[in-house]
Amino acid sequence: MLDRAVIDGLFPTDLPEPQYWEDRYPERDLPDGAKVTRLGPSPTGFIHIGGVYVGMIDRDVSSNSGGVYLVRVEDTDQSREVEGALEQFARAFEYFGISSDEDKDHGAYGPYLQSGREQIYLTYVRHLLRQGKAYLCFATKDELADITARQQASKLPTGYYGKWAIWRDADPSDVAAKLAEGAPYVVRFRTPDDANGQRTSFEDAIRGRLEHEANRNDAVILKSSDQSPRLPTYHFAHAVDDHLMRVNLVIRGDEWISSVPLHQQLFAALEFEPIQYAHIAPLMKQIPGGKRKLSKRKDPEAGVDFYIGAGFPADAVLYYLRGLANGRLAELPLAEALSTPIDLSLCGAAGPLVDLVKLEDISADHIATLSGEQILDAVRTWATQYDAELVPVLDNEKDLALRALAVERDGVENPRKDLRKWSDFRSAYGFFFSELFEPVDGPDDERLAPLGVAADVTRAFAADVVAGYEHRDDPQEWFGQVRDLAAKHGFAPNAKEYKKNPDAYPGSIREASQLVRVAITGATRSPDLHATAQALGEPEVLRRLRALAGTA
Repeated sequence: MLDRAVIDGLFPTDLPEPQYWEDRYPERDLPDGAKVTRLGPSPTGFIHIGGVYVGMIDRDVSSNSGGVYLVRVEDTDQSREVEGALEQFARAFEYFGISSDEDKDHGAYGPYLQSGREQIYLTYVRHLLRQGKAYLCFATKDELADITARQQASKLPTGYYGKWAIWRDADPSDVAAKLAEGAPYVVRFRTPDDANGQRTSFEDAIRGRLEHEANRNDAVILKSSDQSPRLPTYHFAHAVDDHLMRVNLVIRGDEWISSVPLHQQLFAALEFEPIQYAHIAPLMKQIPGGKRKLSKRKDPEAGVDFYIGAGFPADAVLYYLRGLANGRLAELPLAEALSTPIDLSLCGAAGPLVDLVKLEDISADHIATLSGEQILDAVRTWATQYDAELVPVLDNEKDLALRALAVERDGVENPRKDLRKWSDFRSAYGFFFSELFEPVDGPDDERLAPLGVAADVTRAFAADVVAGYEHRDDPQEWFGQVRDLAAKHGFAPNAKEYKKNPDAYPGSIREASQLVRVAITGATRSPDLHATAQALGEPEVLRRLRALAGTA
């Protein structure tokens, strides 16, 4: 074991003792049973929808127990940090309502970026070194590679343990010599001597009692001495931070289950009270022949920006995710499901499938319950970042936008559900606005081609519609003028008659009506045509009909 003076000489002279940090970060004054949870995103990439899923559960559990939810950015791997990741975190957390209860301005347990907690980690690394629970390791990359190769050749578990841990029991004089020559080193945790071959167990808040082989590896807890800032590995940082931030429930992905034995050893070595873990099953994607984890690399819908950019309402996404966490919540109305606590014991051990079709249905149902004003505000907010051209249109034509949104929505039992997300607004309602609508280019416009009506018939029919058009309030009377002119121009009164003798007619009343529909809306499918015409107003309807006649 190294002399204390040698150990202390490796660290800043003004480095505090552990008790300093214990006093600075005291136990939280919270009610009995309150849960302090944390989300620990890493800026080595943009946040996954699974991160929102876990953060949603974190916040729900903490808030419903009278506790605290915090976000601690785990940025110890600074060489892999992605530019813009922190800004993306903030955008995602705000959008989905999972921003931290604490931050640098409103929290006593920071810094909330691990890169700002270097002194804290160094204190506890030094503490373990002094006690002989950690040691300096000068093994080179080549030496480590050789150890792994020999273990594999002997069909032994790979790792740095037992006789393979070549610096574990090094002579202090050899360590001193390496230090004197300035060789870089890492600090490794000294796994308890009795750990090899032992079993360990813990109680998972979701999965119940789990048992695993005890950790045998002398894990690196502090990265190489030739780096600055000198930062720890995830395993050590999370143990120190969760203790000092007084986290008492860690909800995280099930890929961390295998790390629990090491984390138990670290908590014991540091003499910290162990904390409870809840390991969440990952979100999955259906693929031919089975399913796999939702992947940011392979699946656009894995990234949070996919949902924000498309304009899925946050409440709809949260409702869907809550249903994945606890199936019973999917059976409740949205507002009730959002306010009903998530029960960790009801979270499944199998990963739930993310189904975008189901999410879009949920989103459409939710949007159908909103008022025109609510929809317009949400669309405008979304458009400021994702469809800037739409913003002045909505601002200049607010009354028209509200009339458009009222079509087949206001005062009906089954409101129209053509908006599944805010990005659908342009395709579903853009034709209402002259700035976004492209009138037909006479009777030869390609949008009219599927109707099969001759151009000369279309032109004559449209000219008569324009000449005698009356902007009638009654739907039957309004359609009556189209029906009368269709008969005048030889259209069959119904599809059945037209099918009997197609050569005798230019089309049926359906084709005649569709000529008017395409002229007014630009498509053969649209909301109720009379209601649309009323929303547009007589001058605009006539402008579009003149374009059909070729007289615009």
